[in-house]
Amino acid sequence: MSELAIIGGTGLSKIDKLVVVSKHNIETPFGSTSAEIIEATLDDQTVLFLPRHGEKHTIAPHKINYRANLWALHSLGIRKVVAVAAVGGISANAGPETLVCPDQIIDYTYGREQSFFSDNFLAEHHIDFTHPYTESLRKQVLIAARKNDISIIDNGVYGATQGPRLETAAEIKRMAQDGCNLVGMTGMPEAALARELGLDYACCALVVNWAAGLSEQDSILSEIEQTIESGMTLVEQLLTTLIKQSGSA
Repeated sequence: MSELAIIGGTGLSKIDKLVVVSKHNIETPFGSTSAEIIEATLDDQTVLFLPRHGEKHTIAPHKINYRANLWALHSLGIRKVVAVAAVGGISANAGPETLVCPDQIIDYTYGREQSFFSDNFLAEHHIDFTHPYTESLRKQVLIAARKNDISIIDNGVYGATQGPRLETAAEIKRMAQDGCNLVGMTGMPEAALARELGLDYACCALVVNWAAGLSEQDSILSEIEQTIESGMTLVEQLLTTLIKQSGSA
């Protein structure tokens, strides 16, 4: 079994070059996963793939069973998780179609199950979350981008909001003041749950639109969808290289 899993976000419900070997339907102590976990191969390397929002993108960000998803991947022997996310850009250098590998998170979500130990907590269950992303895995993502001549920003603060609505201009202004470069809805508690399980975790974020109040016009869904379609082509190129190099990583 592979040690690498890809969690697909909006616009990435599958990776075309993967050859599906089997599908795992796993019931966890925390309920069902977003979809069946796909076991696939690419050039003799095995990888697991899980679409975060379900096969048909029917699960809203605040309704995703993050605990079941991470627990199931861990139960299948996964040790590394690369999470793909479609996000809004806040910083001037994070315009549409920009790829970012963030190194920090600010969590604005609420009411989500944040821990595997919510109902059975002990002091030993506190995790060090100073650096929410695993640096060694982040570097592997960056190397895969460079091998494909894909431009990617090597840092950034991901602001995780509750959703499913998009943010107000005032909320984005506050997030910018807080130091956020990106805004998305699925970064937490996914990253923290991975840390609780001892998994390496990194994010590959595709900016699909300017965040609220930062462009002359409001976000247009058709334009966002077009950006997702073109940008995810680059993401797939990066991921296929990452999978191929995972055997030697």
